[in-house]
This record gives sequence, C-alpha cells and structure tokens, in this order.
Amino acid sequence: MKRTIYLCLVVFFILSVSLSLSLTIQAANPVKVDVLYMNHGPLIDSLNKMKAVFSGYGTLLNVSWHDFDSQEGEQFMARMGIKQHVPLIIWINGTPKVTVGVKQITFAGFPTGSGPAFFQGKWTLDDLKTALNQATGKK
Repeated sequence: MKRTIYLCLVVFFILSVSLSLSLTIQAANPVKVDVLYMNHGPLIDSLNKMKAVFSGYGTLLNVSWHDFDSQEGEQFMARMGIKQHVPLIIWINGTPKVTVGVKQITFAGFPTGSGPAFFQGKWTLDDLKTALNQATGKK
C-alpha cells in the first residue's frame, strides 16, 4: 500500500513539474504577430478593435505594427515579399494563412463587414481570436 501511494506521489510530482515547465516555455516564447496596416481613416476602427483583441492575450503575444506608408513599413513589405496595395495583413508566427478547424483563413484586407467592400477580406475578428487561441493554447 505504501508503495502505491509513493508511486502516485512520484507520478503527480513529475506531471506537475512537466506542466510547470511547459507553461514557462510557452510564456517565454510568445506568439509572434506582425500587422502591416495603412494608417487611414476607414481602417482605424478595425485597428482599434484588433488592438483590443490583442490586449486580451497579455504576454502570450508579441505584436509588431508596421505602417504601410513609413520607411520601416516599406522595408518590412520588401522582406515579406508584399508588392500589392493592401490595407491590412496580419501574420501569425510568420504566416498570414491559418487553418482553423477545416477552414483556411488569410488575414488580409479589412475584416468582413467593415471598410470598403472591395478591400474586405474573408475573415472576422472572431476568426482572428480563434486563430490566436489556437496559436497560444488559450481556451
């Protein structure tokens, strides 16, 4: 009986340490998010909503903002191979395309339902939250 209790305590200790290390590693390596955006009136509302979404993840995200019209933004676009005129692209861990469930989402253009119809992408802020939850392991 003592042996069983001792074995259970050892297993519990190993699992606790393993979980603790996993959470520490995850916190030490936040998900990288890059946002290339045009700092223009029609997009400001969407950008503010995205900032609110990102703020809900605290240290789980490392978000970098790149203004399309700045020199830094132009350098970033060149590095990422962006040549077209696009109001918004979001990269999560280096890619703007994320598979969420059975759906592949490209985070480019305005979120669906906001901004000019011509520049709307086929994604929503809920899609963004789901992709970030998936990338961070947040439930």
